[in-house]
Amino acid sequence: MASLSSSKPRNFGAYSHYYATPCTRTHQIGALFLVASTFFLTRLFDQWYSVTPPAIDLHRTDSYGYGSDLSLKMYVYDENEIDGLKELMYGRDGSVKTAACLKGQWGSQVKIHKLLMESKFRTSKKDDADLFFVPAYVKCVRMMGGLNDKEINQTYVKVLSQMPYFRRSGGRDHIFVFPSGAGAHLFRSWSTFINRSIILTPEGDRTDKKDTTAFNTWKDIIIPGNVDDAMTKNGQPDVLPLPLSKRKFLANYLGRAQGKAGRLKLIDLSKQFPNKLECPDLKFSGTEKFGRTTYFEHLRNAKFCLAPRGESSWTLRFYESFFVECVPVLLSDHAELPFQNVIDYAQVSIKWPSSRIGAELLDYLASIPDRDIEAMISRGRKIRCLFVYGPDSAPCSAVKGILWELQRKVRHFQQSTETFWLHNGSFVNRELVHFSSWRPPMPLP
Repeated sequence: MASLSSSKPRNFGAYSHYYATPCTRTHQIGALFLVASTFFLTRLFDQWYSVTPPAIDLHRTDSYGYGSDLSLKMYVYDENEIDGLKELMYGRDGSVKTAACLKGQWGSQVKIHKLLMESKFRTSKKDDADLFFVPAYVKCVRMMGGLNDKEINQTYVKVLSQMPYFRRSGGRDHIFVFPSGAGAHLFRSWSTFINRSIILTPEGDRTDKKDTTAFNTWKDIIIPGNVDDAMTKNGQPDVLPLPLSKRKFLANYLGRAQGKAGRLKLIDLSKQFPNKLECPDLKFSGTEKFGRTTYFEHLRNAKFCLAPRGESSWTLRFYESFFVECVPVLLSDHAELPFQNVIDYAQVSIKWPSSRIGAELLDYLASIPDRDIEAMISRGRKIRCLFVYGPDSAPCSAVKGILWELQRKVRHFQQSTETFWLHNGSFVNRELVHFSSWRPPMPLP
């Protein structure tokens, strides 16, 4: 084997004549011209692309970047149609009131249902439907004592066993809302019965305390948290933003510690730098209780609103920040955000490693010029409409964004392990009973 350091000339065969061509002055001038041209063109392209891209393209006429043809047909199950649905909405004795369930961060489960009932994309014919919406307010019902975990599980199974269209598709075209950090785990047997269904949830954490995430990137949809209506209503919100020059703090965190490492670090940091970081001790009862107005008045008094992980990765504070016009700083590594198909979150927020919460974070935030903060806030104003649970008739709303995301999920053919089809296009079950003759209760796929 020849040594690599051998001085023996190497033979490149048919290509060897290229290496024998002498380098003339013409070649040198040409090479110099090529280098100079490349340099100037590169600088020109850098200037063209150095302009900050918009957080969302608002100059398009296709519904905030989604498209121009929303043609979805949605069937919404009526509460009287399926035995058990009322229990999932109002509790075992019907004592849980819808008005109570509209409040707080779980109100999206009610709002989405009510808005879909009024939607122009709703159809009354199941055979025409692309997707099916199953209403349930189980997070609220559970919190109000209307059903316990065992009852929720049993009632869901009973409801599903009465839905021929759910069985036909294996649940792939059925939609469920789980509006809290627990996600679909509120239905203990979710992984058995609705693991193929579309789940709408603000929680996309893959490291939840159940050790098995209920969120699937390919089929499920992240939805915004439910910001208080008093801050999202048309016209003047209850608490107006402050000019940057009038804000007392660089940053704030408004929330309980709950024994969570990131939150505890922020509280300790606020004690070290009380003039930069506000972390008030929130009271939820007694004379020092933080009311809604007081809460938002504190939230607006900083340039940056810190949103650390709590019991789960998602945080309502991230969405609230846009409505008091402070820049949200996400301190939750596993958080998933809604409508990533159209929103560039790097233009309207900051995500900082939760492992680096400390003085370094405050130094970084303090180094950001006010003009850059104003620019981020301005871009945030343009996209926050996608965090408002308004009707799909509005030019921009959370429900409209959800419908666009759902349209991506539509299948034009449905099947499951318990669905079969024949040469004439008819669907039958394992006993060869035609789909139109399926009667509840049915074995679930």
